[in-house]
Amino acid sequence: MRAMIFGATGMVGQGVLRECLRDPQVTHVLAVGRRPTGVSHPKLAELVRRDFHDWSAADEALAGWDACFFTLGVSAAGMSEADYTRTTYDLTLAAATTLARLNSGMTFIYVSGAGTDSTERGRMMWARVKGRTENALLRLPFRAAYMFRPGMIEAVGGVRPSNALYRRSYAVLGPVIGLVRRLFPNQVVTTAEVGRAMIRVAGGGYPRPVLERADIAAVARGSGGA
Repeated sequence: MRAMIFGATGMVGQGVLRECLRDPQVTHVLAVGRRPTGVSHPKLAELVRRDFHDWSAADEALAGWDACFFTLGVSAAGMSEADYTRTTYDLTLAAATTLARLNSGMTFIYVSGAGTDSTERGRMMWARVKGRTENALLRLPFRAAYMFRPGMIEAVGGVRPSNALYRRSYAVLGPVIGLVRRLFPNQVVTTAEVGRAMIRVAGGGYPRPVLERADIAAVARGSGGA
């Protein structure tokens, strides 16, 4: 499998990258981001871009891939719906539309959020925008597309948030999340489990296009339908 990862320097993206580099099923990895990952590995290549809304002149680098793991995302806190739409819906669809044109056999996996509103009409702004993004991705002509809604995630294996604010928040919340996972293992997934589940779904598919936290955990732990 030749897999590309958008957002490999973020917390989820780091976990996905780590699992891709460890998994012999994944033969080539392309990390696409605004800055280098700082990781060196024989399987890894990188594409650094500042403008994620314009993929012109990038066809050569983006063609010939089997899977895309799209882990980019921002918090909606303090953002208007128009700004959040631009950084979530517009940005994601700009990349995904290009990838669908170049890779008809690609499986596209998008990290969404627990509570995403597939009707696009709910009261929560972020959930409406995420729902609109999911629905648009599912209409693109990929071989398959899956929406991951992991909810609470525990960082493991040396993974840590890259954003300073997130790092400070996780310093407080991380131990709590770890405790919740030990007490209620089905309520939390790890960054490693998200990565493993993505690889397995990209390789073997899944009965439904939307995977909630329990689905992701089951696939990662070998008891799901992928």
